[in-house]
Amino acid sequence: MDHNSDLTLDKLPSSIPLFPLPGAMLFPRWGLPLNIFEPRYLNMIDDAMDTHRLIGMVQTVGGDRASPELASIGCVGRIMDHSETEDGRYLITLIGMVRFRIDTELDATKPYRQAQVDYSPFTDDLADPQEFTSPDHDMIITALEPYAKACGLEANWDSVTNASIEELVSALCAGCPFDVMEKQALLEAPDLQSRAKMLIQLMTINTSQANKNGGESLQ
Repeated sequence: MDHNSDLTLDKLPSSIPLFPLPGAMLFPRWGLPLNIFEPRYLNMIDDAMDTHRLIGMVQTVGGDRASPELASIGCVGRIMDHSETEDGRYLITLIGMVRFRIDTELDATKPYRQAQVDYSPFTDDLADPQEFTSPDHDMIITALEPYAKACGLEANWDSVTNASIEELVSALCAGCPFDVMEKQALLEAPDLQSRAKMLIQLMTINTSQANKNGGESLQ
């Protein structure tokens, strides 16, 4: 995808709505489908569609359900697909644009949370990732095969084989049943190569743990 090719930081709003959701990961140039049904988030989508179409995805890392603690780093996505179901839900797809760091959460003027954010540490997200040779596609698959078997996961191996490195890494980081802090570490990896290396390490560690647990899923 080349949707970021003409995007610069000065075109992004400094304050954005936040969608706190543990385990739902958005990465630059990666699509995330969402089923929106809570009234406050339906309102958030309405407001976003009327303005910049941007939503900040961020994981919750503690606190209570009513006001969970947020991770400091998330990823902003643009609403690319939007439809409404007969029962009033919104089905949307976000495409990741750039990561952000939460500077200040804003006083509540809406039913959903909003924050002043800083994109500047992640300027490289706006450019195509630099090419690298290690880890390569085969190294990721080599780690994935025993991980999927040990954790009882099914993989579409045709899709795995044909995906680009970035597509494969983003899909596995988003789809594998890592815990919240592991997923957050993957999001915060400096670049795609670092994320790919961390992904392999996590799959290897979790494979070993699953095997010790008798092959049961870790989650």
